Amino acid sequence: MDPFISALVLAGFAGLALPIGGVLAWIENIRDAELHKAVLSWVTSFGGGALLSAVALVLIPEGTRMLTPMEALFWLGAGGLAFYWIDKGMSRGQGSLALLFAMLLDFLPEALALGAMLSAEDGTALLLALMIFLQNVPEGFAAFRDIWRCDSPAWHVLLLFVGLAALGPLCAAVGLIWLEQQSHILDVIMVFASGGILYLLFQDIAPKVHEAGSSAPSLGAVAGFALGLAGHLLIG
Repeated sequence: MDPFISALVLAGFAGLALPIGGVLAWIENIRDAELHKAVLSWVTSFGGGALLSAVALVLIPEGTRMLTPMEALFWLGAGGLAFYWIDKGMSRGQGSLALLFAMLLDFLPEALALGAMLSAEDGTALLLALMIFLQNVPEGFAAFRDIWRCDSPAWHVLLLFVGLAALGPLCAAVGLIWLEQQSHILDVIMVFASGGILYLLFQDIAPKVHEAGSSAPSLGAVAGFALGLAGHLLIG
């Protein structure tokens, strides 16, 4: 298959997980309030663990290959500071967007990398697309539950997720056409995104899912990281 078509198809497949996760969150109907809260906390923690694995196993290792140590540290710190200011500037009512921001900071750089590697590593690109898909389903689920309120139409949020998923093929095309020969820029984007993800994980996502007397969210984070590790070892 033509690399350009492959980039669009694989990134579109990976991005489709966002609205799929949203639909699953929409139709989920657990009536027991305590169980409902526990499930949502576990899924959010699972998504957080997957995000952390993306930083530790994909974004930082891939993003620091061509950067000097000083450049890597600078862009990591810049990403964290940038999202500190974004988070600080948001109103309290918009704080639930943290998981959505973190999800995009993971998905979009990985879609860029997916496109950039397609011309030389088709098999690896296919596995990466599959792992992005598997990571995005729980992240989409948790982000939908964070954003959606029962008194507003769910299709508004689902339509937003479809639009965000469409950014994946666009990023993959950019990665294939432009960033394949501009690896330094792609590295900067990956490390910058890592700083933003780490800030959002520990500022907004992890504190929100903590439950006194329960270890389920922590185990969910371990499971999410294990999913990312499995993908990393398969791509290996």
